[in-house]
Amino acid sequence: MGTLQGELMYLNNLVVNTTYPGVQQAGTSRSSMSLPRPKSSGLLGSEGSCYESLCEQQPIGRRLFRQFLLDSNSQYAAAAKLLEDFDYWQHMEDEAKEKAKMSVLAKFCQPESRTFLFSHAGDAVEKYASLSISNFDEAAMEHVREATRTFLKGGPFSEYLKSPFFYRFLQWKEYEKQKITRKYFYEFRTLGRGGFGEVCAVQVKHTGQMYACKKLDKRRLKTKGGERLALIEKQILEKANSRFVINLAYAYEDRTHLCLVMDLMSGGDLKFHIYDLGKRGIRMERVVYYVAQITSGILHLHSMDIVYRDMKPENVLLDAKGQCRLSDFGLAVELPKGKKICQKAGTTGYMAPEILRQENYGMSVDWWSVGCSIYEMVAARLPFKDFKEKVQNEEVTRRTLEDDCKFQHSDFDAPVKDLISHFLKKKVQNRLGCRSGDDPRNHVFFKGINFHRLEAGLAEPPWVPKPNVIYAKDVDAFRTASEVEDVKLDSKDERFFKEFSTGAVPVRWQKEMIESGTFDLLNSSELNASCQESACFSRMCIIT
Repeated sequence: MGTLQGELMYLNNLVVNTTYPGVQQAGTSRSSMSLPRPKSSGLLGSEGSCYESLCEQQPIGRRLFRQFLLDSNSQYAAAAKLLEDFDYWQHMEDEAKEKAKMSVLAKFCQPESRTFLFSHAGDAVEKYASLSISNFDEAAMEHVREATRTFLKGGPFSEYLKSPFFYRFLQWKEYEKQKITRKYFYEFRTLGRGGFGEVCAVQVKHTGQMYACKKLDKRRLKTKGGERLALIEKQILEKANSRFVINLAYAYEDRTHLCLVMDLMSGGDLKFHIYDLGKRGIRMERVVYYVAQITSGILHLHSMDIVYRDMKPENVLLDAKGQCRLSDFGLAVELPKGKKICQKAGTTGYMAPEILRQENYGMSVDWWSVGCSIYEMVAARLPFKDFKEKVQNEEVTRRTLEDDCKFQHSDFDAPVKDLISHFLKKKVQNRLGCRSGDDPRNHVFFKGINFHRLEAGLAEPPWVPKPNVIYAKDVDAFRTASEVEDVKLDSKDERFFKEFSTGAVPVRWQKEMIESGTFDLLNSSELNASCQESACFSRMCIIT
């Protein structure tokens, strides 16, 4: 155990101490890390010239578009600064928020201001000029924001696509496509084992970024028929882009394994915090914070038509800063356009009545599981099953379908009881989160949460893991997976492995480049082609 603690403490220290030295070391061999010349065909694929993807969703694209605007004329620069001020305003509270709003009005929406943004708006100038403190409410601010985005999507975006800044973005996209192999990482000891393989800690050599690598044994996957589930989980992790969902950074293969490289979560799972860390249960301040993040994560999945189906404290992991994320998407399913499914899936004690009754269901089952998880965080037991109670699954099913939820624990106050009661409505049409226009974040339970600040990572966590403590049971106690013998991999398997191994995930990879300092290092002028070459290339791309 002492050796284990020493090694994991070493990993924690690496997270803090090696990121920027890693970048500095990379800077000593610039020739091996210089940005490549983009190829002339198919570089952006299905993204085409989509403003939202190129200038808002992709972090490096957002950075370079902003640099282009600030480097252009005063009107473009004002538009960039206005959108930044809107982001700043959204994250403020009380008096600071009001001051930020007044600043936006004075700087950008008054004709006498040197940075008046809407001189281009023709007949609409009078409408923007009439804005004042009395009528500049949130709806008006959102209207101004959208008008600014509409402006940027026109002439500024067209000019950007012909600029050296866009050429530089194409270089980054080419660099992003590099082949990823195990040589891209340093690998550390195993952190856990499961049915298909193991999880270990890895570090990106060039940036110093630490991740967890989930290694799926190819032969074991084939033996257990787990290829489809592995691919579904990979695709969901790849699509998700939320602070409250585990992010996938890389997917690659080696000779024996398929590898998913994801966020490293060193704070343990909520089940461990409920049952194995001091007094059973979690104090209410932390419960409110975690449930707010869980709710935001569930809403993000639902916005992508994904039903989680395995929401439980064991699948909620904490990072080194005390923020939580949803993990383990092996049971998740995509249900587009309101489609429903009839399939028993989930964990006993967390499954909704409609699953147990084998009825068609959609997103509703996740809100039931959230209700069960909140109950467990407070009371250290499930609503319909006591802690370590030996009871048949059939009895848990009967209780779930027939019994009322009882609140006997002393920590159940009125807001949390009301929230749980609304999540645990047995009829879907009465359940919180399942009605048209229903947003659980509006419940009084969350009155102390500013969701804009929470989603921006600005809400102070009520608890932060200690760097010298391991928030998990002894790793040496994890079972060692048995070897798989006499399993032959054929051409069909190889095609699947290639489909799985897609390399770097764009948004997460670009964030890593920025956060590690690599973007600033490689974005200097001497690492890029001349303006003449970039302009020529951009024209060629637009023509083709």
